[in-house]
Amino acid sequence: MDSRMSKLVMGLFVMIAILASGVDAWTGEIRGRVVCDVCADSSIGPEDHVLEGAEVAVLCITKSGEVVNYQAFTNSKGVYTVAETMPESERWDACLARPISSFHTPCNRLNQGNTGIKFTYNRPSGYFHSVKPFVYRPQYAPSYC
Repeated sequence: MDSRMSKLVMGLFVMIAILASGVDAWTGEIRGRVVCDVCADSSIGPEDHVLEGAEVAVLCITKSGEVVNYQAFTNSKGVYTVAETMPESERWDACLARPISSFHTPCNRLNQGNTGIKFTYNRPSGYFHSVKPFVYRPQYAPSYC
C-alpha cells in the first residue's frame, strides 16, 4: 500500500511540474481556405467549390529571429491549419502564407495577385489568425458561365 501511495504522489508531483512549466508557453494558429472560382469571375457563387488537398506553405519569423516553415494541406472543407506551441519569447512575429499547388486537375491555375499574403501575427495565446482565401480557377470557364 505504501508503494502505491508513493507512486501516486510522485505522479501528481510530475503532473504539477509539467503544468507549471507551461505557464509562459504561447500557442498560435493560422487558418485559411482554398477555393475554385469555376467561372473565373472573382465572386463566390453556387458553381464554386472548396479544394480538398490543396497545398499551402506558411513561413513565419519569430520574435527571436528564427525562421520557421510549415506545410499544410486543405481538408474536405477546403481549410488548412498551422498551429504551434512555443515559449512566449519565441512566438511568431510576422508570417507569409502562400499557395503551392492544387491537385484538383480541372481547377489548378492560381488566380493572379494571389501569390502570397504577408501579415503581422499579433494574436494572444490560444487565438487564431484568418488568412483570406487563395483562389484557383480552371484554364477555361465552362459554357454555362
